[in-house]
Amino acid sequence: MRIVILGGGTAGWMAAALMATRWADRRPSIQVLESPDIGIIGVGEGSTPQLKAFFDTLGIAESAWMPRCNATYKVGIEFRDWSTRAGFEHYFHPFPSETDERTAPALFFNSVIRRRGADVEGHPDPFFLATELARRKLAPLPARNFPFRSYYGYHFDSQLIGRFLRQHCCARGVTYVEGTVARVEQAESGDILALHTEDGRRIEGDFFVDSTGFRSLLLQGALGVPFRSFGDNLYNDSAVVAPTPADTDGIAPQTTATALSAGWAWRIPLTNRVGNGYVYSSRYLSKIAAENELRQHLGLPEDGPPLRHLSMKVGRVEQHWARNCLAVGLSQGFIEPLEATALHLVQETVESFIEAYTAGGFSNQHQDACNAAINARFEGIRDYIVCHYKVNSRSDTPYWRDNSANTVLSDSLRQILQVWHDGQDLLPELQRQGIERYYAAASWHCLLGGYGQYPPPQRLIPPSAKAARYDIARIRDFVQRCALNFPAHEQALRELAAP
Repeated sequence: MRIVILGGGTAGWMAAALMATRWADRRPSIQVLESPDIGIIGVGEGSTPQLKAFFDTLGIAESAWMPRCNATYKVGIEFRDWSTRAGFEHYFHPFPSETDERTAPALFFNSVIRRRGADVEGHPDPFFLATELARRKLAPLPARNFPFRSYYGYHFDSQLIGRFLRQHCCARGVTYVEGTVARVEQAESGDILALHTEDGRRIEGDFFVDSTGFRSLLLQGALGVPFRSFGDNLYNDSAVVAPTPADTDGIAPQTTATALSAGWAWRIPLTNRVGNGYVYSSRYLSKIAAENELRQHLGLPEDGPPLRHLSMKVGRVEQHWARNCLAVGLSQGFIEPLEATALHLVQETVESFIEAYTAGGFSNQHQDACNAAINARFEGIRDYIVCHYKVNSRSDTPYWRDNSANTVLSDSLRQILQVWHDGQDLLPELQRQGIERYYAAASWHCLLGGYGQYPPPQRLIPPSAKAARYDIARIRDFVQRCALNFPAHEQALRELAAP
């Protein structure tokens, strides 16, 4: 089996690593063709907890890759200024911990009771261990005498992680080829036969992986697979980035997403610097205005060096696997980076493809089912991110007012919001739709509760004894005592880097 991956970057090398590992017994020939003239878009990234499973699959220890990629731990995302409701100006979206099984049901119950008018605690922050770890700047690595697992992701330099994966793959038989594609050769059937480089080489393959970024040279270009834009309910299409010096008062184990006038600013702490950027909509803000706003947000001088600008193509292809080609990363689509799902989607796409391709005897037998599953994941993630914008309570700019007023919602999201605002239990609806595989019940309750999607405080009444079922003081105490079993984030990072 000859596999040709066009384009490196994190997505291309993740695909190479997973295919080489999953199909090790078949000893496939895997080539990664990468152009030295085409840069990598990555500006420093965050991940979901699935990335740990990726490295575990490859058998790579954190001490082997994290120090080399300036990586830090990530226990969730802090959202600031998306809501203007008193007491709900910020909230934390935590990654799960096993101890949440003791505390999350209290939030689920309280959210129903508060939506029905009782004055009980409905803000999600007191109920989750990861939120407390972030507040104390602790690493999600429990002591041996605390036998409860915490799930976590990472922050890392995307340029460095791509190089690390390239070295890992090449040491295990993957061939790295430098070259720029000049022409794609196709059979009469439409299948891709070979790639022709500008220097005259012809690179044949049985199967091709498109990792060429937004250009999507193979899938959208040669094979003509249509692209479906998400621009009708995800307005952001641009970004401007600016690194700043590393934190000196302790490295935070979370991404921060702060709402600005026409989008939001990310803050991603690495060991050597902090990655910052402003994701915005060019329909509401010019490049110059966005750059100036980011400078002001970060306290950077207006006459400083020019900042880097990026354009984003938000949406997905209709088919991720077409003929003898699979698209990964930006070639298959992109949902704006609010929940750091880019590499999660790469990983899920490649693993779903490997499973389907193997089950079908290395044929296209299960292609339709595979594409449907990937599309469903894109749609599920998109709905969760759209919800952030839909339920915002800002009214200071046209951007936020238009997002709040936007009615282009999926039936799934529309029903979730209806159930929530009707004061019903959200859990059965999430189960009925089967969308907990994309975002769990805790995530939905944190989003809607964290934005303060409750009746106004003046309409709330003291709870009955039955409604006041949970003692919030005891829950806070439990979460805080659990956090005593975790080390300081910087200490854990130093130990990883120790010889």
